[in-house]
Amino acid sequence: MEKFNIVGSAKTPTINFDGETGILEFIGRSIPENSVEFFTPLIDWLEEYESHPKEETVVDMKLEYFNTSSSKCILDFFKRLEKINGNDTQVKVNWYFEKDDEDMAEAGEDYEAIVSLPFKIIEVDEIY
Repeated sequence: MEKFNIVGSAKTPTINFDGETGILEFIGRSIPENSVEFFTPLIDWLEEYESHPKEETVVDMKLEYFNTSSSKCILDFFKRLEKINGNDTQVKVNWYFEKDDEDMAEAGEDYEAIVSLPFKIIEVDEIY
């Protein structure tokens, strides 16, 4: 499966999805003008990946900040990942947050409580 990459900007995260390794990475901040428009190609790629997922899919969420409209899109993304997480395939989410950023730590915990995916909440000195 093809890799999917988006170079991040001041308002959008860097996206590195690798269908060969099963590593899906978000880095930066997500405050796009239109979150649905930004996330639609990501969901489309994930739909294609669903047909041939790796045994283990690892999602590395390294977001410094995201706005309310992005939070809904991120939830939709996680809900899509729930379809992959099953008997033969496993999805793991690594939720990174910067030291002393309690809001981002809590956001990861909130997503963990909403979706049926294993989360690892990881404190780091800097996201990038």
